[in-house]
Amino acid sequence: MKYLIVGLGNIGAEYAETRHNIGFKVLDTLAEVSNTSFSTSRYGDTATVRHRGRELLLLKPSTYMNLSGKAVRYWMQTEKIPIERVFVVVDDIAIPFGAVRIRAKGSDGGHNGLKNITELLGSQDYARLRMGVGNAFQRGGQVNYVLGEWSDEEKKLLSEKLRHAADACLSFASQGIELTMTRYNCK
Repeated sequence: MKYLIVGLGNIGAEYAETRHNIGFKVLDTLAEVSNTSFSTSRYGDTATVRHRGRELLLLKPSTYMNLSGKAVRYWMQTEKIPIERVFVVVDDIAIPFGAVRIRAKGSDGGHNGLKNITELLGSQDYARLRMGVGNAFQRGGQVNYVLGEWSDEEKKLLSEKLRHAADACLSFASQGIELTMTRYNCK
């Protein structure tokens, strides 16, 4: 059984260590603990992870955040992966740093990457993991904040938070969305 695990972010060195790229960082962590690596493919970098009889296709779209749906739709169609086996990892400023909110479906919540995926798939019925990046910014400073780098304090805790989210991705494929929400949603 195949699953598509998508980490949203922006390509390029200038975005690599920014809060907006938390989806990429979660998938990098998952690839690392699974002893695999990414290769450049159509519309993004991909890697394959085998876990408990499941095949997980990891995708880091190269389409930039606001056009992520193009890559998601392409890989769903190419690999014949139904929407119920798609799991999208994104950043969320409405959630405290490091907290995880997993949902089976839902609105885009103002996230442009999710908005584009929903538009191109014609549905919001795909699972998602929102990873909190906090909201320590002044009014009007949202863009600079999400495109800013982690604070020293956040850097100390980041690898543990990334591992928790990577484990949730594996759980989604092997245990299903309900158990994954129960186990991994945290404050």
